[in-house]
Amino acid sequence: MVKVIASSLRKGNVVDKDGKLYVILFAENIHPGKGTPVTQLDMRRISDGVKVSERYRTTEQVERAYVEEREHTFLYSDAEGFHFMNPETYDQVAVPESVVGEMAPYLLEGMAVQISQHNGIAISLVLPQRATFEVVETEPVTKGQTASSSYKPATLSNGVRTAVPPHISAGTRVVVMTADGAYVERAKD
Repeated sequence: MVKVIASSLRKGNVVDKDGKLYVILFAENIHPGKGTPVTQLDMRRISDGVKVSERYRTTEQVERAYVEEREHTFLYSDAEGFHFMNPETYDQVAVPESVVGEMAPYLLEGMAVQISQHNGIAISLVLPQRATFEVVETEPVTKGQTASSSYKPATLSNGVRTAVPPHISAGTRVVVMTADGAYVERAKD
């Protein structure tokens, strides 16, 4: 175990609180006008999946658990969970759906992800920041829309709904943020 200050914690880190391991789902440093800056953490207890919210002073010490982080390649998903392969050793790891959570639609075959393991058990994964998907359905452009101010709803090939600029049509490949599905740019391929 290593003690770190609360403000250095990020999404995907694992902390030890009262002998139980928690994976951080969301971390935000809040600096109010008056008073002490705080770090707001939304965490999931690894043993049973219970979600908790905690606030720490930014300088407070928190125990970070030793976690082995390795790059893995996504292979496929089935009833057992999501299957990944270590490209160095060719060992395969099955990650349960409870660990993957809302990141599942953004997993693409062959995508490189960081898997965090504690005592050989997968506890969290970090996707690349951006992924490319095809727009399968979107509204037609309405006359008078300007490209800068308005976005229109669209459905991506992974089933996620997002907002795209008016010039994007069905069949166009777009780059989105894996954290929230937000449109970044038209794919360059």
